[in-house]
Amino acid sequence: MTKRALITGGAGFIAHHLISQILKNTDWEVVTLDRLDFSGNLNRLQDVLKDFPAEERARVKIVFHDLKAAVNPLIAADIGKVDYILHLAAGSHVDRSIEYPMEFVMDNVVATCNILDYARSLDHLERFVYFGTDEVFGPAPDGILYEENDRYNSTNPYSATKAGGEELAVAFENTYNLPVYITHTMNVFGQRQHPEKFIPMCIKRIRDGESITIHSDPTKKIPGSRHYIHAEDVADALLFLLGKDVQSYTWGGAKCPKFNIVGAEELNNLQLAQIIADIQGKELKYEMVDFHSARPGHDLRYALSGEKMRAMGWVPKDIRDRIREVVEWTLANERWIKL
Repeated sequence: MTKRALITGGAGFIAHHLISQILKNTDWEVVTLDRLDFSGNLNRLQDVLKDFPAEERARVKIVFHDLKAAVNPLIAADIGKVDYILHLAAGSHVDRSIEYPMEFVMDNVVATCNILDYARSLDHLERFVYFGTDEVFGPAPDGILYEENDRYNSTNPYSATKAGGEELAVAFENTYNLPVYITHTMNVFGQRQHPEKFIPMCIKRIRDGESITIHSDPTKKIPGSRHYIHAEDVADALLFLLGKDVQSYTWGGAKCPKFNIVGAEELNNLQLAQIIADIQGKELKYEMVDFHSARPGHDLRYALSGEKMRAMGWVPKDIRDRIREVVEWTLANERWIKL
């Protein structure tokens, strides 16, 4: 029987890549649950679905709902039977979380509780995936790669509310035996990303001969760094995990399996901007800015260990090839870098 996957935030950046990968690599049907706000954009789905034949596009159903409210019986009937739930919907803008923390409590904690509560009412749900973030671990000192069960140290309301949602997911596994997997990933990029994000912003500003602001330490000599990863690699990792049945009874009996989805190479933001400039054959103009001191809650370095997923047999594609792919695609589809 054909599987059905419910994806929350399906019109969002990462989730629309996931839907594309599901259509390409499975025969599943997809239900996307979305409220279509700042992050959700149906034009993304339309753009990525237009290359699929009509019978493939028909496998995607869109249900409108704001998860700050419970999934009521009418919405549940619209959703229908599902085998998997992938909870990607979230507020994710750190600056906005610092200014409006309660919005993020509602979007990342209350909404997560509502979708978990709906999930526990389902018969025969095979897997609930909570899509988490590296930021729950806080800043990583040089040489440190956080593993899945390391301690948390949220430094802004965004990461704190994502940690809160994650702990609810753990609690629903422990209390209701909900089959939960938790993932952590960091700095995802790809086609159709919001133009305010670092990579599309760099592509546009370098193309136009403008200066790039590089987040740095107080000396303005050490740039911030991340393990960037393409959204298609994230989608591939999620599908890989849905094909696995992993039991985890470690760290004091914690049984909710967690997985870091990590890019292949750590790059600092100056290196990344230079790669983008080199691909375009342009000069890089930049300014180093001590952004953390100016805006507390922003961290210089995040870093996760990808060893667990690597040992299971999953690795991402080469980051430099992925960056070139996105730069060339974006320059050919410039409407996605217009504000």
